[in-house]
Amino acid sequence: MGLRTYVVTGAASGIGAATADHLEGCGDRVIRCDVRDAGVTADLTTPEGREQLASDVTAASGGRIDGLIAVAGSAAPSPLTARLNFFGTVATLESLRPLLAASDLPRAVAVSSLSAVVAADEAIVAACLSMDEDAAVAAVTTAVEAGRGRIVYPSTKLALNRWLRRAAVSPDWAQAGIPLNAVAPGVVDTETARRMFLDDPATRAQVSSMMPQPLGFPGPVSAIVSLLAWTVSPDNSFMTGQILYADGGAEATLRP
Repeated sequence: MGLRTYVVTGAASGIGAATADHLEGCGDRVIRCDVRDAGVTADLTTPEGREQLASDVTAASGGRIDGLIAVAGSAAPSPLTARLNFFGTVATLESLRPLLAASDLPRAVAVSSLSAVVAADEAIVAACLSMDEDAAVAAVTTAVEAGRGRIVYPSTKLALNRWLRRAAVSPDWAQAGIPLNAVAPGVVDTETARRMFLDDPATRAQVSSMMPQPLGFPGPVSAIVSLLAWTVSPDNSFMTGQILYADGGAEATLRP
């Protein structure tokens, strides 16, 4: 098996950085992308940044990539979360798809979230799936102003799941020979998770009760990295359109 070229967004920290490190440790080439501290820097919350990402990755890769791991995301109760988690991720997948099509064994995966099965705002989801970014921002703003800011993140991830399952079996993806999947982590031990809720005992207990993980809380980042790496490897030749819950059993507990 020859050297593969991978693109990882959100590669400056957390799951993205760990995934990029893992792939490089396996001897593959990784084009790291993030808003800072990366080989390709671009702000995926803006149309200009999305265009910049596509342009710079095309130049850095020479016009061909073998795998795309779209990790970049935000959990902030803000319209920027919809702009990044849904619209930025979809733009990344679609704009880099031609580079994947140039590979003999192309693969793509996005990072979703277990939280998408816990709660969501259908107005946000519907606006995203209609590809109306202004309407999505308005729906997020309404939710935040109503004191429902925590619903924003899972809503954007649910919208991403639904878009991905439809896109994965379309002519542009499956019929072009490009498997497209998502990995939905439960709560894992990242710096962001520690800062947001793991370090606070009360918040940690609340999140643990909402998203019970029989195999352990929080889970290891390495488990997510290994799964992401497999989905974009040549070994994944026949799975597409799947949301893979790497969550210590939480999804099975919540939806038995």
